[in-house]
Amino acid sequence: MTRRLPCDALLLLLVVLASLGPDIVSAGSRRRYDSIFSFGDSFADTGNKPIAFALYSVPVTVMRPPYGETFFGHPTGRTTDGRVILDLVAQALGLPLVPPSLAHNGGGSLFRQGANFAVAGATTLDAAFYHSRGIPSAASKLPINTSLNVQLDWFEALQPSLCATFHECKEFFGRSLFFVGEFGVNDYHLSLKKLSVQQVRALTPDVIETISMAIERLIVKHGATSLVVPGVIPSGCSPPILTLFADRAGPSDYDPETGCLKEINELGKHHNSLLKDALHELRAKHPHVGIVYADFFGPIMEMVESPRKFGFREDVLTVCCGGSGKYNYNDSVACGDPAATPCTDPSGSLYWDGVHLTEAGYRHVADGWLKSIHSSDRDGSGESCRASASTHGSPK
Repeated sequence: MTRRLPCDALLLLLVVLASLGPDIVSAGSRRRYDSIFSFGDSFADTGNKPIAFALYSVPVTVMRPPYGETFFGHPTGRTTDGRVILDLVAQALGLPLVPPSLAHNGGGSLFRQGANFAVAGATTLDAAFYHSRGIPSAASKLPINTSLNVQLDWFEALQPSLCATFHECKEFFGRSLFFVGEFGVNDYHLSLKKLSVQQVRALTPDVIETISMAIERLIVKHGATSLVVPGVIPSGCSPPILTLFADRAGPSDYDPETGCLKEINELGKHHNSLLKDALHELRAKHPHVGIVYADFFGPIMEMVESPRKFGFREDVLTVCCGGSGKYNYNDSVACGDPAATPCTDPSGSLYWDGVHLTEAGYRHVADGWLKSIHSSDRDGSGESCRASASTHGSPK
């Protein structure tokens, strides 16, 4: 009888292997995944937004310095100073950086090892949902519809260049890793500009159902067998939301230990709890499929609660690159604008330009996701050891 390692022992083994480097891990075994396909928003976008928005003559500051300065040395379309989580995971798995799907030059051959359909600003629900309700900024932030279902349509349009028959596609995508999200943050942040927190909370079941249906579509229609589904961030600690609520919240609305908005973070916990329930149902329905919940909430809270432990400054809620204001964040002054003020050392900051993290922040999140992915590969459960033990992502 095969004996399964306890969760704590398994994670310790993974940490040791990771410290030895990728060559040690791959020396005695074949690489688990041949490609990565990603859907999401700015947390995952590797260059789609500049291409998509250029078609509508909408300028994007993300293509101006100091974006990209830490790793690439120049802007790449990523909304951070260096790499995003997807980049860090791909490199750790021995795969190339995942190219943006809208960079069509090269056709299918460019995407044989994966494609990224994520677009900064993308919502889970279609953009028309927000336009019809007069959600402020929806028209400017969502000039085109890049929602989850649209990204799935782009994936299906690309598929014929990757594989010809259902059997061939099932085999190809069976050795691929799919990232479905993060989705939800833009839905909630846009809506909070007009709706109360309770009204926004009422949207959560629709958001979760849309994510769940997308996962089902990838499994049943395309043969996906390995999926990573991130939860949402603690938006109550996000500088743009803290700035938005500066005139709406009272002293008792803030956590005295962190300075984060308690009710907004409860919204994130509610989303993550419903998402975990939905993933549990999908695992029961598709027992042969590995579905990993990737904790986004917990790692950020760890960094906010103990910034010095991760090499960050004590004013951890202050953005590195932004305008004037309490959190160095200003809606009218974006990072990349001439009036913006970047910090001299992004590695000392958790937040880069607002809601987005620095590469240093993303690295800690990526470490947790990689442990969850490797745990799923070894125990076959699809459940993350970290997620099972974490108390940050579930209602108290």
